[in-house]
Amino acid sequence: MHTRRPLIIAAAVATAAFTLTGCVPNAGSGEAAALTVDSGADSCAVSADTAASGPITFTVTNSGDQVTEFYVLAENKLSIVGEVENIAPGASRDLTLVAQPGEYFTVCKPGMVGAGIGTTPFTVTGESVEANADDAEAEDAAVASYTAYVKSQAAELLPQVQEFVDAYVAGEDAEAKRLFPLARVSYERIEPTAEQFGDLDPSIDYRKPGAEAEGLPFTGFHRIEMDLWLDAAAENYPDEKIVALTPAERATLGEQLVTDITSLYDLVHSDDFTLSLSDITNGAIGLLDEIAAPDGKLPGEENEFAHTDLYDFTANVEGAQVAYEAVRDIAAAKGDEGAELTKTLDTQFAAMLELLATYGDYEGGFVDYSTVDQNARNELGAQLNALSEPLSQLTHTVLGVSAA
Repeated sequence: MHTRRPLIIAAAVATAAFTLTGCVPNAGSGEAAALTVDSGADSCAVSADTAASGPITFTVTNSGDQVTEFYVLAENKLSIVGEVENIAPGASRDLTLVAQPGEYFTVCKPGMVGAGIGTTPFTVTGESVEANADDAEAEDAAVASYTAYVKSQAAELLPQVQEFVDAYVAGEDAEAKRLFPLARVSYERIEPTAEQFGDLDPSIDYRKPGAEAEGLPFTGFHRIEMDLWLDAAAENYPDEKIVALTPAERATLGEQLVTDITSLYDLVHSDDFTLSLSDITNGAIGLLDEIAAPDGKLPGEENEFAHTDLYDFTANVEGAQVAYEAVRDIAAAKGDEGAELTKTLDTQFAAMLELLATYGDYEGGFVDYSTVDQNARNELGAQLNALSEPLSQLTHTVLGVSAA
């Protein structure tokens, strides 16, 4: 699936009052077209679902009873091309964007956690808006876009993990098993960011061999996975005495995971949290490395008891794609080499996700990875290599430096 390029510039500016209905005319001469957004307790009403390319201002009014956020998402519903946050009940704020032609989505997030509500298609028509690769404003916009994406994924992760832990602690094992791969999706999309925070990733996502090799307590997702799939754990470690955790031990383990995820949320939402262009491009590469690593998803070692590796695999690719798209316009503007690189990456990301989709999806579930034979794994590995090789050139292209 080809994904449209993100909008070029996103900035929250002072409140203004406009009211429009229906399609928005081309603003021309740099004047922003205007739309209104009513963010209610259970609704997200935008005054039009179509606009012409160029500057657009969304005036977001919070008519609900919680602090809210408003997002414009790319066609993949993951890349954030513009957002305005911390809108108090009764208050209004503006989000101004320079829109490229393409398909997008609008969504509100009352309470500023969870998946958001009122997701609605939004179309931008007309001609492409020229971007300047040397424009620092474009680089700042790319960093702002990806930083907002990381914050949104952390915000979605928190309630997902809480629901999973609640089921696990309550002894509802079938429900906890169902939620296990889904609770990990947002984390897997932004894992390189979590890895920046020292001991947080080991506590959240280390596997048993890694924790033991480094002398760390075995906690987090995979400790719970081992307890839920106890027979598989006993089979994988026949020389060890592996027993079910007590309700009290489950409660402690679950509380630790929620605490760690809460810490991650707080860190990425702190005023001190910053990312650079190289963080974004290298993070994209790091996500694909997570798949191919000897203890990663491709060899089926990540979720060695649950065999839900295809959920993580897909989430890693999606996270890498969002990071790539945040800097895509900058790379594309770097002459013929940049244009060719982005053309290749567009093709290879689409091919990778298309291949993964043959194994299932988040809603209907992916097949048990233990049933994916070696020939099929080789096919996945070949496509992963076809994507990883050009992606490894992205940092050099975006930063305008020669490869070592």
